[in-house]
This record gives sequence, structure tokens and C-alpha cells, in this order.
Amino acid sequence: MASPVPTRVGIARLSAQEVDLPPGVWTDIPVEVNLPWPGTYILDANVRGRLVGIAPVNAFITARLWDATAGTAVANSERLVYQSIGDTGTGQGSGNGTAPISEVLSVNAPTTIWLQALQTEAFGAALVAQIYSDATGFTSLRYVLP
Repeated sequence: MASPVPTRVGIARLSAQEVDLPPGVWTDIPVEVNLPWPGTYILDANVRGRLVGIAPVNAFITARLWDATAGTAVANSERLVYQSIGDTGTGQGSGNGTAPISEVLSVNAPTTIWLQALQTEAFGAALVAQIYSDATGFTSLRYVLP
């Protein structure tokens, strides 16, 4: 009997338009991929963040890949998604941006990878901190088994 042919590529997109991020807590973002076979995978994510703050503020969003099977972050996968910074004279600071994450991960068994995000407030407070996804820019997670 022949072995099944592995699924060599998969992609997931965040279907919710936005996920609110409380400050200081890694938040699971509801987008995941399932790596179906042992092997070395290329993982790619595009993470769109939205941040609004009233100066004085220094707040930022960081994202990472999370190996849900092993219960640990994928090494070196943290990326700054967006930062809002300004002093009292600048008024409101806001915007959105997309950060790519690209890593290589070797697994010995089927593995589930999640996306997580963290809002950090160095000073001041963000009024809005979100991972965002819509037709003008999706948050996505993809794998390739070369």
C-alpha cells in the first residue's frame, strides 16, 4: 500500500475583522495551521495591527508564532507589528501596519501552529490595540513543506 502524499502547503486567514488585545498579555489570535507530517516547514505570517493612543503614549504590538502542540513559542518568531509613540505636543498617535514573520521549523509529528499577539504600554495607554483583517489587508498564516 502506498503512503499518502503529504499536504505540502496550507494557509489560514483571520476571519474575524478584529481581535482586541488587552495590555501585557499574550493573546491567542484565532488563526492556525496544522502541519500534517513530520518534516521541516517554512512558516510565513502576515500580521496586521491597529493601534490608537492619545499622547503622551508609547504603545506597541508584538506578534509571534506559537507551537500549540509543544506549548512553546517558535524560536525567534517575535516581530514588532506596530508602534504608536508621541509626546504631549503631538496629540493622537494612531495607524495600522502589517508585519511579516518567516521562520523554519522542524517537527517530528503533526503539529498545530497558532498566532499570538501582545500589546505593551511602555507609557501612557492605547485606546485601541487590535489584530485586524479585512479585504484591504488580511492577517494570515501559511506553511510550505518543501
